[in-house]
Amino acid sequence: MKSLSLLPLLLLTTCTSRAQGKRRQVYFREEFEDGDGWTKRWVQSKHQSDYGKFQLTAGKFYQDRERDKGLQTSEDAKFYALSTRFKPFNNVNETLVVQFSVKHEQGIDCGGGYVKLFPATLNQEDMHSESQYYIMFGPDICGFGNNKLQVILFHRGKYHENNKTLKCRINKDTHLYTLILRPNATYEVKIDNEKVITGGLEDDWDFLPPKKIKDPYARKPRKWDERVQIEDPEDKKPEDWEDSEFIPDPEAKKPEDWNEAMDGVWEGPLIPNVKYKGEWKPRIIDNPNYQGEWIHPEIDNPKYKPDPTICHYYNISVLGLDLWQVKSGTIFDNFLLTNDEDFAEEVGNMTWGLRKDVEQQWRELYEEMEKKKEAEEAKKKREKERARKEDIWGLDEEDEEDNEEDSEEEPDERPKQKESAERAALGKKEGHFDQKDEL
Repeated sequence: MKSLSLLPLLLLTTCTSRAQGKRRQVYFREEFEDGDGWTKRWVQSKHQSDYGKFQLTAGKFYQDRERDKGLQTSEDAKFYALSTRFKPFNNVNETLVVQFSVKHEQGIDCGGGYVKLFPATLNQEDMHSESQYYIMFGPDICGFGNNKLQVILFHRGKYHENNKTLKCRINKDTHLYTLILRPNATYEVKIDNEKVITGGLEDDWDFLPPKKIKDPYARKPRKWDERVQIEDPEDKKPEDWEDSEFIPDPEAKKPEDWNEAMDGVWEGPLIPNVKYKGEWKPRIIDNPNYQGEWIHPEIDNPKYKPDPTICHYYNISVLGLDLWQVKSGTIFDNFLLTNDEDFAEEVGNMTWGLRKDVEQQWRELYEEMEKKKEAEEAKKKREKERARKEDIWGLDEEDEEDNEEDSEEEPDERPKQKESAERAALGKKEGHFDQKDEL
């Protein structure tokens, strides 16, 4: 039974503690600790009839089977559209922290693992990929080496991607993703509670025209010398330098019957020049007149105007999972929207931080067991193939035919025995992995 001292599953009220001179606000928090209760808070879009379904599970490896449960994509090659609503808020003059955890347990090859924040006007039952959103944040993977961490922000009718190259984690462990937007127009991105990047919103997104532009009237002087090195003007080719690779054969004679009127001018055959030294080039020296690379002077951009409303979002009221996945199995958990950076870090340490080490150990053990199983199956397959090649009399084939006849005579008994064996093996495996809860 869960302790009564736990924080509510869905916090929409204001916390009384203070952080950085302002009251802590927890706009939304979801950790799926009430079983199937999440189905009453999250809405499946009906924009398409074939959206993929989410299920509540901790996956194959975890630290605590119940506490580590999250929403998992369950169908391959599907679009997903699920969202939840909370009390509307805005981040004007407030820090906004968006945080959640993702586990690509399936070893994702192509698909999204991001969240979107929507305005209160969103019709959740009609949410789809073209629905207007404020923020899109999280991992986006498709193909080898293409593992982006998306940070897309809406401003004045357009979506703007971060200009920096941000990479997400691509292993099968749970990772914590945190986006912080501050009222002083700066931002920070963290993965696993460690800073990945920080900077200015104007600097790393193309929300506005640039502050500076190249002076359209400036021209590089004609005599500006940008050559770092030049040929030595005083270096001369030696008189005896042979730069002809082939020369006429001095021993060749024009045939006596050669008729220039009929045959043209006679040209003797060429032979390799034994004195050939290659093409002569003057030596290279530093340019004494080098002035450096000419830099185009800049001026203030007359089209630039500061905009204090960048990333000021009103009536933020819906968090959605609007994504596509080729291979399903991603688990989303520990959603948090707040104005308190320190509180978000604490929550991350108390959720993702508690599970990460044990989860990784069990994942590595699970993969080791799977490799051994695959190796044993491959070995059996090779032995069977070798035995078949050595069976010159076809005795094994006769045995196989007899076995097939026996299986036809008893069609119901063998499948039941196989199913019982599979259930016993599955129960044994689950029982083995559950021992970790006692750690």
